[in-house]
Amino acid sequence: MKIENLTYLLSLPRFTDQGAVAYRPGLERMQALMAAMDNPHEAIPSVHVAGTNGKGSTASLLAAIATASGQRVGLHTSPHLLHVTERMRLDGVPAPDAWLGDAVGRYRDLFDAMQPSFFEATTALSFLYFAEEKTDLAVVEVGLGGRLDATNVITPRLSIITTIGLEHTDLLGDTLAAIAREKAGIIKPGVPILTAVTQPEALASICAVAEAQAASLHLMQEEVHVRNVATSVEGLTMEVQTPMRMYENVQVGVPGLHQQMNASLALRAAELLFDEVRRDPTAIYTGLREVRTLAGLRGRLDVLQTRPLIIADVGHNPDGLATALAFIQHHQPKQRGRLYVIFGAMRDKEIAAMARLLAEADATVLPVSAGGDRMLPAADLAAALRRQGVSIIEKKHVSSGWVWFMNHAAEDHVLLITGSHQVVAQVPGWTR
Repeated sequence: MKIENLTYLLSLPRFTDQGAVAYRPGLERMQALMAAMDNPHEAIPSVHVAGTNGKGSTASLLAAIATASGQRVGLHTSPHLLHVTERMRLDGVPAPDAWLGDAVGRYRDLFDAMQPSFFEATTALSFLYFAEEKTDLAVVEVGLGGRLDATNVITPRLSIITTIGLEHTDLLGDTLAAIAREKAGIIKPGVPILTAVTQPEALASICAVAEAQAASLHLMQEEVHVRNVATSVEGLTMEVQTPMRMYENVQVGVPGLHQQMNASLALRAAELLFDEVRRDPTAIYTGLREVRTLAGLRGRLDVLQTRPLIIADVGHNPDGLATALAFIQHHQPKQRGRLYVIFGAMRDKEIAAMARLLAEADATVLPVSAGGDRMLPAADLAAALRRQGVSIIEKKHVSSGWVWFMNHAAEDHVLLITGSHQVVAQVPGWTR
């Protein structure tokens, strides 16, 4: 691709690096941008996925099922791990560099005139790519919140809200009910909504919006029942009962007990969406099992090696960290070896809460910074961790922490690399 076009795209204001100063809520600019690009988002059927945790995995699992059913499926997710083209994947494969370079060149004057954020521009380019490729379906992950998110220009066939937790409270509200209202902003008139939310105050907000929009509401707690779950470092197996059928020996190709909810959401969404899987469940089994290949999912409890056990996970809030730590404790109890964590976090995250989790796990933490104004400097992170009683080894960078662990680890030790996409992206050995 033309390097200058990529450089230009990456120079647009980025929330991932700059935080709230790059956050541009509201749909007017995005709607005008879409109109100037001939509304590519209206050319393809879509599914919209919001939530505090699990939305990226759920979107990927659903896209994998759709691909396994024979459809051409676009998947828009954020942030990317290694390269911006990962945000716009077709059947699990990132958009070609050459296509993105050409597309940015075609619309550079428009971007100059309208001054979109990086997220708005890449969202628009995703819709353009999917429309030009004549995809059968686009699965679109919300970036932040829902109601004012740039992705919310679409009118999907189904809306999904995974979970609700306290996040970005300065932007979305400081209660579960308020945050749920923002995420429920993706609900469109007459479009069904599927959710796994169970907290009464959050669910009440979602129900109120669904009722106001005359959108049929599907509650996972009522419609889907999971049992006989078994987990390993490779993934999990389970049985799933839905209103349609019993699924036995469902294999999910990403590990962690939390994936049973994400996989169940994707499964139920596929039943609601696709005639193919209502007739024949084969695509559900294949898609859930082969999600890493069919959707290009990476960075979710990725087991990089087993002796010593090394896991990379892009979890970036207390719930995500707790999930990763619980997975490690289940598969590698503390008595079998010491836990080390290469950890970096954004300034706006709940550092104290995550530090307490690391202290409770008796982890030795190598605090790092991965660059960008939004990332907490390693020294400040180390100080915050020490205040919660966490043992520290100061290394500052992912690469130096990795080298230290490789030189000092015993076979029964465990290394977790986590805290943000930027931290995980710097793990040696990733390939595009």
